[in-house]
Amino acid sequence: MLTPIKTYDELKELQSRISDEIDIRLGDKLVEKEIKKYHILVCSGTGCTSTESNEVRKKLEKEIKKRNLDEKVKVFKTGCFGFCKLGPILAIHPEHTLYCKVGLENVDEILEKHVQHGEILESLLYKSPKTGRYQRNINDIDFFNSQRRIALRNCGVINPEDIREYIAVGGYSVLAGILNNKTPAQDIIESLKKSGLRGRGGGGFLTGKKWEFALSYQSDKKYVLCNADEGDPGAFMDRSILEGDPHSVIEAMIIAGYCIGANQGYVYVRAEYPIAVERLEIAINQAKQVGLLSNNILGSDFNFDLDIRLGAGAFVCGEETALIKSVMGFRGEPNPRPPFPAEAGLWEKPTLNNNVETYANIPIILQKGADWFANIGTEKSKGTKVFALAGQINNTGLIEVPMGTSLKTIIYDIGGGIHDNKEFKAVQTGGPSGGCIPKSMLDINIDFESLADVGSMMGSGGMIVMDETDCMVDIARFYLEFAQHESCGKCIPCSIGTKRILEILERITKGKGEMEDLQILEDLCLDVKDSSLCGLGQTAPNPVLSTLQYFKDEYIAHIKDKTCPAGVCNSLLKVVISDEKCIACGICARICPVNAITGEHKKPPFKIHQDVCIKCGNCIQKCPVDAIYKR
Repeated sequence: MLTPIKTYDELKELQSRISDEIDIRLGDKLVEKEIKKYHILVCSGTGCTSTESNEVRKKLEKEIKKRNLDEKVKVFKTGCFGFCKLGPILAIHPEHTLYCKVGLENVDEILEKHVQHGEILESLLYKSPKTGRYQRNINDIDFFNSQRRIALRNCGVINPEDIREYIAVGGYSVLAGILNNKTPAQDIIESLKKSGLRGRGGGGFLTGKKWEFALSYQSDKKYVLCNADEGDPGAFMDRSILEGDPHSVIEAMIIAGYCIGANQGYVYVRAEYPIAVERLEIAINQAKQVGLLSNNILGSDFNFDLDIRLGAGAFVCGEETALIKSVMGFRGEPNPRPPFPAEAGLWEKPTLNNNVETYANIPIILQKGADWFANIGTEKSKGTKVFALAGQINNTGLIEVPMGTSLKTIIYDIGGGIHDNKEFKAVQTGGPSGGCIPKSMLDINIDFESLADVGSMMGSGGMIVMDETDCMVDIARFYLEFAQHESCGKCIPCSIGTKRILEILERITKGKGEMEDLQILEDLCLDVKDSSLCGLGQTAPNPVLSTLQYFKDEYIAHIKDKTCPAGVCNSLLKVVISDEKCIACGICARICPVNAITGEHKKPPFKIHQDVCIKCGNCIQKCPVDAIYKR
């Protein structure tokens, strides 16, 4: 049972008493200390959990007890380290050793060799794809070298299910100081404005200005909302913050409530994030137990409560007016603006809405000062940005870099280059709302303005890397299919316009397109952008427009030559058998679901009848001599 904290001084005293435990993991203060304990932090985010990290953690705990190592070793859950492709991941402190792909079979060896004899297990270390060398210390790993973790500062460092660990790293001290000193709301807002923090949910609006608008409207009731409805394919930034550091979001929302005069907050999170929801529930309950939520917080006269609302996974609910309707129990559909939510949001009351990453930055900005944050990033894009790096890249995972970091640095230094040494082709930023940036722009700096200038956008932070095996026409079709499926149907330009765009793209990928389709496609995209009600329709054409701009030759090849240069679009491909390689074993004929392959056993070659073949690829996978291929 947690003990209630009633005053600012009690919070600071607790923080001082328990901070030594965290120092073991942070490392900077250990030079003069004798290390008496090993801390083993096991990633318990969604990615590692799916590869049985919880089972690894439980076996570690069992073996530690069995070996009577309880006084020497502690095991903790923690949030995402970012190396999602290499899970399960665990870190051993104080050496800051990072082990990847740890299985149940490795537990005994880790305890025997590393913990009891100080021997590093090289086979579990990260191996740099650039140098081929094993990298022992977290701080030496290429993946982390060019990062700067601010929003992710506590992920992989603290146990997200223990509020004391968040307090130990300075958590809730900003809130406590504000309540203790009765800091004027406008002073806090001015600090946020001076910091230059912009919304990380995609719009990039100045956070301090947004808070100021919400403060300016008078009402008997106001609300604070957190948008954790992360709907971009391949995006998992907000999920990872909630899984690894939920208290940073809670603290920021309480501060927001204090600033605008709200006493109630809601976190709108999609139900498909069960671990994030569970961690958030634990964090809220613990905050209430210690007196940091509900009535008379830290002995003050300020009251603030927080609840969770689960979303059903509708992409359109990432738009704030649709989100607000869903929180109230209605169908998630956007409303025209004005009025903006700051004036009339939840139940027609002034409502402040920010996303998870935006809130995660608030406590550290107010702790270290506006100037500290403003000195990171570019002139107009301050601070850092979290990205979900996915696709055809070696180091798939979660990264955080200063605004203005070049795309080349992200792809090759942090991402470790393209998988299987293939050729980099493009990167999609901003999810279904963003655009595709070609190889020729590899030196572009990643910030709000630079991405907008080349026809893409920051979005919430999805970053999908593509190589020579990706067809850009098919990529555009994929994102339009997603956007069309997620359209709420309220406005005609989006619901019908995206359907017509998708139909044209599907004709082109099937080899049935005409050259005039390209102009029709562009005109239709511009019409949908200009006339749609909300951000979904206004940005849905971006993948099409950017691929038309930078990869028009691929569209022309699909239309004029009836070929797919990347070998992706099945309708434009043939599955053929090499006369020279075929050994006439007959396996392909036996597994063909439509009997499109004929031939006589031991009398090569077998033949594929193109008018019957459905291009399923079964024969390619099963051929023992790689004699079958698409062309």
